[in-house]
Amino acid sequence: MTATTPIHRAPDSPVARQALALAGVFQAASLVDELARTGQTEPRPWETLIHATVDTNPESFEAIYGGHPNNLRRGLEVLEAVVGRRQANPAVMRYGFSMLLLMNKLRTNTAMMDALGTQLTRIQGQAEHFGATHENVIASLGEAYQETLSTFKTRIVVQGDPSLLQNRMMPERVRAILLAGIRFALLWHQQGGRRWKLVFQRGALKKALDQLS
Repeated sequence: MTATTPIHRAPDSPVARQALALAGVFQAASLVDELARTGQTEPRPWETLIHATVDTNPESFEAIYGGHPNNLRRGLEVLEAVVGRRQANPAVMRYGFSMLLLMNKLRTNTAMMDALGTQLTRIQGQAEHFGATHENVIASLGEAYQETLSTFKTRIVVQGDPSLLQNRMMPERVRAILLAGIRFALLWHQQGGRRWKLVFQRGALKKALDQLS
């Protein structure tokens, strides 16, 4: 993903913006599952999530995910399965809904929010120097997750190939993506997203997804 990515204006509809933010959560969930099982993932969805996390002051809503909804295509497809009540990967569902739960715990913990904000500001400077996906930046994002969100009693337990999960940089990569998912979960909440709406406004969410496809 480059700086020349065209800006595709996000819909003004709150539900459509909630859908895009929620797609970021489920894209993170999908990537965590893929990393844990195969040890690798596609560059575009990975870079989109990492850039969104290190950019602590995006110039617009669209800039958060790189200017085009296709950068969240993986997450949009997972969300379409959820909304359409189609069969979806249970591990991806568990990771996604667990991130929404952790986000709710985080946003009511002012001290942790402040600490995480301070760390992300420092990491943004690091990303400007090395590049957002440099392993030093990924290691810092993983450390930030471990020092904050990992301290909650409710934790996300990642299941996959034990040998892959012990590979160099793999724990950091997984934690960095979990942090990205929390970032999009916070964005979803800021746009008016609530858990009950996933049940009672399923039709509106499906319509918004159809318009984004």
